[in-house]
Amino acid sequence: MGDMLGREVELDVTGIAHGGISVARLDGRVVFVSDTLPGETVRARVTDDRKKSFWRAETVSVVEASPHRREHVWSAASVDRSPEDRAGGAEFGHIELAHQRELKSQVVRDALTRTGGLDPDQATVRVEALPGDDERGGAGWRTRVRLHLDAEGRPGQYAARSHRVVHVADLPLATPEVAEAAPLGEAFPGEEHVDVLAPSTGGARLIIGKQAPSTVTEQVGERTFQLDDGGFWQVHRHAAETLTSAVQQMIDPARFEPGAANLDLYGGVGLLAAAVGDAFGSRVRITSVESDERATEHASENLADWLGASAVTARVDRWVRQAVAQATSAERDRSRAATVVLDPPRSGAGRPVVDGLADLAPAQVVYVACDPVALARDLALFRDRGYDVDALRAFDLFPSTHHVETVVRLIRR
Repeated sequence: MGDMLGREVELDVTGIAHGGISVARLDGRVVFVSDTLPGETVRARVTDDRKKSFWRAETVSVVEASPHRREHVWSAASVDRSPEDRAGGAEFGHIELAHQRELKSQVVRDALTRTGGLDPDQATVRVEALPGDDERGGAGWRTRVRLHLDAEGRPGQYAARSHRVVHVADLPLATPEVAEAAPLGEAFPGEEHVDVLAPSTGGARLIIGKQAPSTVTEQVGERTFQLDDGGFWQVHRHAAETLTSAVQQMIDPARFEPGAANLDLYGGVGLLAAAVGDAFGSRVRITSVESDERATEHASENLADWLGASAVTARVDRWVRQAVAQATSAERDRSRAATVVLDPPRSGAGRPVVDGLADLAPAQVVYVACDPVALARDLALFRDRGYDVDALRAFDLFPSTHHVETVVRLIRR
C-alpha cells in the first residue's frame, strides 16, 4: 500500500455514500470519490490508499457526465478548480436539485435498512423541498455563515475536507441579506472567524471573534423567539417553520396527553416545545432540557405562554438518568403517557439516552435527526427496547450540500 497516493485513475461511479461522497470500484476495490455522482466516468486523484478495503479520491475532471450534472451553483467549489482550492460546504452543488433529493432519499433508506434494520418499504422516504428552493436552484437559503480567517485575517471558507482557508468572491448559498453583509474583501487581524447572520427580524449583523453576545429575534409564524446572536438556530430561512409543522403533524394526537410528563430534549431556545404547546393548547405540560445555559434562559422566556412549560439546564443523558432514578410511581405513570420530542446533535442521542428514555417508557417519541446514520443507530437501539418506527418524513433543509433532516415517530410496542 502507499504507492497509489497522488496517482490519477479513471473511475466508473456507481453509487452514493453518506457524507456527500460517491462510490466507484477499481480492480474490485471500493473507492470513495468526491465531486461526482452515480453514472459518471471521472479522472480522479487518489488521496488515501492506506486501507486495504477502500481508497479515497477526488475528481480532477469529468470524462463522461451524468445527465443530472449541472453547472456548479458556486464557482469556488466547481470541478474547474484544482481539488485543494475548492471551497467546502456545497458538495452537491453540481447536481440538479431534484436529483440531489433523490440521492439523499437513497442515503436515508440505506442507513435505515443497513444500520437501523428497517424493512425497505418502511425506510422509503421522499425528501421534501422547502418553499422557494426550486425557484432559487438550491441557493440563497443560509441565514448564517461562518467565515474563517487566514493568517493575515482575510476571510474565506475552508477548502473541502481541510482547514485551509480559500478566498471566495461570493456566497451563493447565503440569503441575499447575508451575502451583502459578508465582509469578503476586508481583514480582521488576530481573529479566528467572523459570523454573518440575518435573523428574520432586525437586519444582518456580524459577530467578530469572541465579542459579547447580543439578543436577536426570530419569527416563526405568529410566534417570536429570543436567542443569542451566536446561539443555535436552524440555518435555512424556512427550516424553523418546516420543523415546527412537521413535529406537530408527527405527534399522534390519540397518544398525546397534555398533562403527562412531556419532554423536549436538546431543546435549544424552545422552538419544538413551543410547537407542541401551540398544537395542543395552554394546558400542555412540557419540560425542555438543554445543556447550554444561555439557550435555557431564552427558552424560559420563549415558553412563558404555557404555564406547564419549563426549561432546565442539564446534559440530556444525566437529566434522563436522574429522572429514571428518582421517579415516584405517580411520575412513572405520567412518563408512560408522555410524548418525547428529541433533536440531538449530529452524533445522535446514543445508548445512555435511548436506554433512559426506554426506562421512562413514553407513549411516543418524535425524533428529529440531521444525520441519517446516527439516527439509524439510535433507531436500532430503540427497537431493542420495544419501540417501532410508525412514520417517517425527510426534508431538504440544506440544499446543494449532502445534509438532510429526518423526522421519525416511534411508538411503544
